[in-house]
Amino acid sequence: MIKKIAVIGAGTMGHAIAGCFARFGYPVSVYESFEEVRNTCKEKIKNQYAFLCEEGVMDATGSEAALDRIAIYADLKPAVQDADYVIEAIPERLDLKQGLFDNLIESCPAETVIASNTSSIAFSDLTAKMGIADKARTMVCHWYNPAHLIPLVELSCFGNMPEETYLEVEALYRSIEKRPAKVLKDIPGLLANRIQQGVAREVFSLMEMGAADAKDIDTALKYGPAFRYATTGQLEVADFGGLDIWCIVGDNLLAAMDRSPQASPLLREKVKEGKLGFKSGEGFFNYPEGQKQEILNQFNRRLLKQLQVSKQYD
Repeated sequence: MIKKIAVIGAGTMGHAIAGCFARFGYPVSVYESFEEVRNTCKEKIKNQYAFLCEEGVMDATGSEAALDRIAIYADLKPAVQDADYVIEAIPERLDLKQGLFDNLIESCPAETVIASNTSSIAFSDLTAKMGIADKARTMVCHWYNPAHLIPLVELSCFGNMPEETYLEVEALYRSIEKRPAKVLKDIPGLLANRIQQGVAREVFSLMEMGAADAKDIDTALKYGPAFRYATTGQLEVADFGGLDIWCIVGDNLLAAMDRSPQASPLLREKVKEGKLGFKSGEGFFNYPEGQKQEILNQFNRRLLKQLQVSKQYD
């Protein structure tokens, strides 16, 4: 049974992953090699808990107890030596992840499940140098950002792991109120990112052709397809709409839609101009420096409300 958690990397995803497990009662060890990131890890988690407290999802006592369950380490071995489940969230570089997995296999107990948060590196590449026994306890567990709010976790089930081990990991995620999606093929982007890129490709194409401005394109998505997607998947939407209708519309539209082989030139131009979105203060929309925290809170508040509503449809 999985009781003790270790998270490797305390950056954008790692600290939030640790905070999720701790919030639901698991003792969590966090290893981070960079001192600055290590020193700010708990403060970032504390801020996320504070937001949840403000929204009535947590209370101050629960927040303090959860923070007490998190231990931060500058060395890898003591962070993982008694862990039942380890998940890494380090930068998306194959060489770094392979080296880390070598160290984890050496430092963790033989029964520890070792997971990667990757969605862009093939599992076959990640485990290429491993023996069968080590592959049998290794998997992809891909979280969605922001990890403390989005319920989706994609879990690999590629035939390398005993079913009982997979089911134990799935039960772990359900215990922290995540919604696992079992992925059966080792494909780039897994499930959600591929779906998201399909939508994004068409949205960027609409911007390029001047079909509407950014606000109206987002309005069309939020109050049209995404309004249904919040509680209904695409396959169910198709069933209710009629597969014959979807087939006809597909025949009429798909040939005329953008089929670019790479990211949108519009995105490349924004990046070249340094307009990276929220983090730089401007992207398709503006984010004034003095308003950024409230804009972020509003964004997270919408996600939190959607999370609460979605629980009615589990």
